[in-house]
Amino acid sequence: MPDTTKPEDRWDADWADAAAAVEDQVRDKGLRSVRVSFADQHGLLHGKVLDAAHVPQALRNGVAFPGSLLTKDTGGQYAFRIWEPDGGPTLASAMGARDMVMVPDPTTFRVLPWLDGTGWLLSDLYSVEGAPIVLSTRRICTEAHRKLTERGMRLRAGLEIEFHLYRLDEHSGEHRRIHQGWDLLAEDYSDQIEPLLEPIQRHLTALGLPPRTIETELGPSQVELTFAPADGVELADQAVLIRAAVKQIARRHGLHATFMCRPEHDDAFPSGWHLHQSVAAVDDGRNLFAPTVPGETLSEMARHYLGGLLAHAEESCLLTTPTITGYKRYRPHKVAPDRIVWSRQHRGAMLRVIDEPPGPATRIENRAGDPAANPYLYLASQILSGLDGIDSRIEVPPPSEMPYEAEAGPLLPRTLGDAIDAFDRSAFYRNALGDEIVDYLVTLKRSEWSRFSGTVTDWEQREYYDTF
Repeated sequence: MPDTTKPEDRWDADWADAAAAVEDQVRDKGLRSVRVSFADQHGLLHGKVLDAAHVPQALRNGVAFPGSLLTKDTGGQYAFRIWEPDGGPTLASAMGARDMVMVPDPTTFRVLPWLDGTGWLLSDLYSVEGAPIVLSTRRICTEAHRKLTERGMRLRAGLEIEFHLYRLDEHSGEHRRIHQGWDLLAEDYSDQIEPLLEPIQRHLTALGLPPRTIETELGPSQVELTFAPADGVELADQAVLIRAAVKQIARRHGLHATFMCRPEHDDAFPSGWHLHQSVAAVDDGRNLFAPTVPGETLSEMARHYLGGLLAHAEESCLLTTPTITGYKRYRPHKVAPDRIVWSRQHRGAMLRVIDEPPGPATRIENRAGDPAANPYLYLASQILSGLDGIDSRIEVPPPSEMPYEAEAGPLLPRTLGDAIDAFDRSAFYRNALGDEIVDYLVTLKRSEWSRFSGTVTDWEQREYYDTF
């Protein structure tokens, strides 16, 4: 592979120092191998395991991989024609499954505590000529956050994510619930599942990502983890690593963790990803959402940011809720939103403003997110929508204390197909992201939606097979 991804082409002195520090740690800790990974279009990790001796070269030259990985939907089916341009959707940068390059970000280096002698690096994507891959979702998030930092601001976001954890029966292969559910935050359940969650807590802590809280959620076998706030892309990186780590740690202890919104067994209750967000000043860390006028809920800037989130909520759903199952969570009176509305404290609203007490912790919680969302796209959608609210000075209606009523606001998309259409026709996202990125994401998700629409489901079989 040509030596086209050298540090001097894209790194500053800080990155060069970070790369040298990675090499020192690999040597000093006696690591045997390092995983070099990137988050794909779905927020799932792909990559290669390198012998430790090859890490210095990888940091300087990158690691090649087939670009065909960027052309597949969630089922691993090609959404683009990359072998022959025969009139279907094509992706020129991946034609013929040509090489792309993972260039590790040395600031993301971690040592895996559950696997002896192995490190972990996240990467940015480049062509073999050294040009950034426009469709890389980490790059999309980085570019969105740069628009904030250019104004002296940065996103502060907190990860609060739910998932289901099941025991794997060695003999039957069945997934068995770890707690019976329907008793939110029950201490008895927490005590019952502590031995199962202890390895996850211990290893995440050793990974440098300690859970702030571990909670037994309402549904059977449902768990929630919350984490301390982080900045922008760092938070998205953490989310990618946390989801991968939880699944890997669970598997090593006879468990199965799934971030699918609602598994079809054990009367599973839908899971959400509640994204807490505020904007801080780069220079002194002040929370710019905190009100400056006594009695106000939010600062003027924060109200406009909130207005942007509301104005672009429908078209953002493809980025916050990218799975078919995620739309089956949008139901009234289910501790999940079904309308585009905001409230103070009410957990049925899509956007919940937390301002009690007002001050450094003032923030907006988006409760629409799917635990399976690509973290980079989820965060980018919030930053871009909020910035448009600020720039356009979008005003917000009064908060609603009845967010499930028709008068409260318009409905969220009811299906993934509706969300795809809203994103596809979005002049806002075509301007903010560009046609290439919008068309790329639409093509991927239409492939998934088309396959689902053409599949006979278990429900249809039960409903119609004997009846007709």
